[in-house]
Amino acid sequence: MLTKKTILVTGGTGSLGKVLVRRLLTGELGMPRKTIIFSRDEAKQHAMRVEYMNKANATDEVIYQNFKELLEFRIGDVRDFHSLASALTEADVVFNAAALKQVPTCEYFPYQAVMTNILGPENIVRAIQEHNLPIKTVVGISTDKACKPVNVMGMTKAIQERVFIQANMRCPNTRFICVRYGNVLASRGSVIPLFHEQIKNGGPVTITTPEMTRFLLSLNQAVDTIFAAMKGAKRGEMYIPRVPSARVVDIAKILIGGRKIDIVTIGIRPGEKLHEILVSEEEMFRTVDRGSYYVILPILPELLGTEDGERSLKEEYSSASNVMDRASLEKLFRKNKLMVEDIPVIERDLLR
Repeated sequence: MLTKKTILVTGGTGSLGKVLVRRLLTGELGMPRKTIIFSRDEAKQHAMRVEYMNKANATDEVIYQNFKELLEFRIGDVRDFHSLASALTEADVVFNAAALKQVPTCEYFPYQAVMTNILGPENIVRAIQEHNLPIKTVVGISTDKACKPVNVMGMTKAIQERVFIQANMRCPNTRFICVRYGNVLASRGSVIPLFHEQIKNGGPVTITTPEMTRFLLSLNQAVDTIFAAMKGAKRGEMYIPRVPSARVVDIAKILIGGRKIDIVTIGIRPGEKLHEILVSEEEMFRTVDRGSYYVILPILPELLGTEDGERSLKEEYSSASNVMDRASLEKLFRKNKLMVEDIPVIERDLLR
């Protein structure tokens, strides 16, 4: 599928971007001719470049003979049409992982979120349309906060979804698809690194409210969802992983373990929901089952093809449902090396 293709990953130095690039280089979807890392942070690009230069292997599976042929780093910003269009001219497949994703930040700087999360995707579509670029597939990375959004981050991501879905009509030779998922374990800016830091400093650990729940999946599960969409999504479709959820207070208690550290409730922050939703009540009527994923069919009737899969959702897909018990949650954390004793591993592999 990706054999001898040129891949562009916007936001490629982020938590998801780094794992996505690592997985691309395993060749599990075919070995790309080149993967272009497109981002605006030169320090993160340099760190990632050095990391690969110093490795004998790109991954455990692939011999890394010449990183210059397999990886290319480009400084640019999805907000800047010219730098983005220049990078897109070489691409066959685009993964748009660039985003402003922290809820409070987007509340205080809403137009900045608009620029990155809406104008960025529009610039991708515009470049393909205006320059008639032969790009085969564009994958938009979305979030559960885009479903019935109550915060700026979710609102802008919801518009990103619609920009990419409608782009199938503007650019009929390119397949635009999306993935939508919940909280990624230990990604930058998420709650687990915050709890780790609070525990390292002796507490207290702060939670918003004991009732709050969130979907949980690992970075590799996020990439699994992206790859499943690459393999199976039709134009305008959105893939959603079927994953468990947890109470945030249980996350805090498991990470604290037997330590004498207090938990303090500070109230819901600006723009936060008590429970997140991955498929809304309105969307469930055009949602089908495909194995480990729900797939939301495109909202535009012009993009609807022959439907496949059973429509099995009877209610919205909320984090308030299928909440893990404490034992299952602890098992998940230990499997993914997320306990406090694993902090050095996390900092090295994910938070850099």
